[in-house]
Amino acid sequence: MGIFTRLRDIVNSNINAMLDKAEDPDKLIRLMIQEMEDTLVEIRASCADAMATKKRVQREREENLTRAGQWEERAQLAVNRGREDLAREALLDKRRYNERAEKLGTELSQCDVLIDQYQADIVQLESKLNAAREKQRILVQRHLHAQQKKRAEMDIRRIETSDAIIRFEQFENRIERMEAEADLVNYGRKNSLEEEISSLECDEELEKELKDLKASSAKKARGSSSAAASRKTMQEPTTTG
Repeated sequence: MGIFTRLRDIVNSNINAMLDKAEDPDKLIRLMIQEMEDTLVEIRASCADAMATKKRVQREREENLTRAGQWEERAQLAVNRGREDLAREALLDKRRYNERAEKLGTELSQCDVLIDQYQADIVQLESKLNAAREKQRILVQRHLHAQQKKRAEMDIRRIETSDAIIRFEQFENRIERMEAEADLVNYGRKNSLEEEISSLECDEELEKELKDLKASSAKKARGSSSAAASRKTMQEPTTTG
């Protein structure tokens, strides 16, 4: 495959679409970058060759123009000396150098066009290469993040299934059971205390009621004694002097 064919394929390629369809995107992006780098090296080398050719052609053209000018001066000298034959030959040499300079001028223009094309291709390829490298950097970061996440999840699962965690959970269950038993004991004590207080309240009511009964009985007894004494007084005869 020629350099320009590869270049056109690279420039016209859709990196994201190719990566989405690839079974191994990381491998594909590495191959694409390698292909771009190799192509870029070749294009730069070709551009350098074209620039060197341009300098050579330009130098050769200037030399031919200089030689044409020299033969024109010689033709003028021959005419001045009356040597038209020599002047004619000098003009023929002048024409030959001018024609050569004209051809070199056409070649020089072609070199300029080729160099401009190479430089434009280099700019496009460098842009494509930078995009591919950025895509590779993102893929590498995603791959690294995925590996770290996978390791973290494996560590979590390993910790969750470790003997230490199991023993810790068992110990936690024992503590919770002991706390529940303590709550039950406190609950029983609370009930006993309530019962004792209720009993005391009941005893106090009984004592009050008993006291009231005693007071009532004493009051009745005092009332009966007073009535009997009054009746006795009324029944006794009055003593006369």
